[in-house]
Amino acid sequence: MTPVDVAARPVLRRRRRDFGSASMGEALLWLGPALVLILGVVVYPAITLFATSFGTYSITGLRKGSAGFDNYVNFLTSPDLGQVMWNTLVWVVVVVVLTIVIGLGLAQFLSKSFFGRRFVRWAVIVPWAAALVISSQLFRLMYDYYHGIINHVLLALGIIHTPIDWLGDSRFVMPSMILVGVFVSLPFTAYLFVAGLNAIPADVYEAARIDGATPWQTYRTITLPLLRPAILIGVVLNMIYVFNSFPVIWILNGSNPGVGNDTMITYMYKLAFKSGDHDIGMSAAAGIFNVLIILIAVGIYLRFVNWRQGDKA
Repeated sequence: MTPVDVAARPVLRRRRRDFGSASMGEALLWLGPALVLILGVVVYPAITLFATSFGTYSITGLRKGSAGFDNYVNFLTSPDLGQVMWNTLVWVVVVVVLTIVIGLGLAQFLSKSFFGRRFVRWAVIVPWAAALVISSQLFRLMYDYYHGIINHVLLALGIIHTPIDWLGDSRFVMPSMILVGVFVSLPFTAYLFVAGLNAIPADVYEAARIDGATPWQTYRTITLPLLRPAILIGVVLNMIYVFNSFPVIWILNGSNPGVGNDTMITYMYKLAFKSGDHDIGMSAAAGIFNVLIILIAVGIYLRFVNWRQGDKA
């Protein structure tokens, strides 16, 4: 041990002692802003939502008294609930699956070296940088029955002979919304996978090439397994984002009557502000139900992933 190391030991011990003796007040001073933000943005709204779900309210939003569990019973026995839950399942599953699959291919493309790669990467991130309201409104204009560019292009190419009511015909509303959902979800997912691909050591691919592995074997046995953490994060975050995607569905489908293409999020909004009763209590009960749905769905997925990993181990 050198003389410098011996001289530094008392200083290190004093720093450790000072760090360990930090008071609770000092810790709260540093954590205070974050705790206040969490209390104001997460905890307080959650408590208010839970309390609201047990109340009965006038059409103007004034609390008239306690409703007990009537709001939950009315919500769970609603004749529209089955259709809305099916719409939500289709919306979330299809958008997430397409986003992950297309995102993997797009990330593989963006990780390669080619002329203009920087410009392409900037172009890909634009839909994510723009607000969902802007992107959704842009697609609404593109889907327009009379003036939308999509109908004009398809008519010019001879693919269709009459314009299609993309946002009015029940056969096309959900596919049209899914297209927008995938479009706005792809940039984040693709860049997440690009980061995962860049973290894979080049030596692994070199060893596979020397062993004579084909591109598909390399992708299946090296790339996908090493991308597993990124895929896990991408699926979980997209499940949450897509489930809670209110602007896309509301802007594209909000003007349609009924709940034929509504998801749980827009249905909750309609219960409070668009139904004849303006049932705020029932809408709050739907909000609690939505939170439970997404927590259970994410929990099942994570459990399934852990089971698969344990089985392989």
